[in-house]
Amino acid sequence: MKVTPLPPDTLWPVAIGTAAKLSQVSAKMVRHYESLGLLTPVARTDSGYRQYFEADVRTLQFIKRGRALGFSMAEIAELVGLWNNRRRASASVKRIAQKHVTDLAQRIEAMQAMQRTLASLLDHCHGDERPDCPILDDLAGNCCRAP
Repeated sequence: MKVTPLPPDTLWPVAIGTAAKLSQVSAKMVRHYESLGLLTPVARTDSGYRQYFEADVRTLQFIKRGRALGFSMAEIAELVGLWNNRRRASASVKRIAQKHVTDLAQRIEAMQAMQRTLASLLDHCHGDERPDCPILDDLAGNCCRAP
């Protein structure tokens, strides 16, 4: 997923609907991210409408990309902080990314184990008119038995 370039003719600041469209994040999620403190407090008009600047939209794009890569909201918050800190150590960013890769590998292994278990259960299931069902037996906690 590539970040969409912002139109050069955009007149800043923009309303929440425009910021949502430019960042490809729903207005509801924009408000949610703001409530989590992932965005700096945005300016408001005298009428109370939120006003977003280019930096806010870029941060929303950053968050969206982080979510697409499966980072947690806590990890994204830390990454946004590091992204905004020009004096950061890249080792800090790498540590977060490495932990995430390790977590992903563990989840993939767990899902592959589930897939193997289900494939084995499917192999034992006749899938016919008989009431015997090793899949249901397994879900009920009974050992998978041969037909």
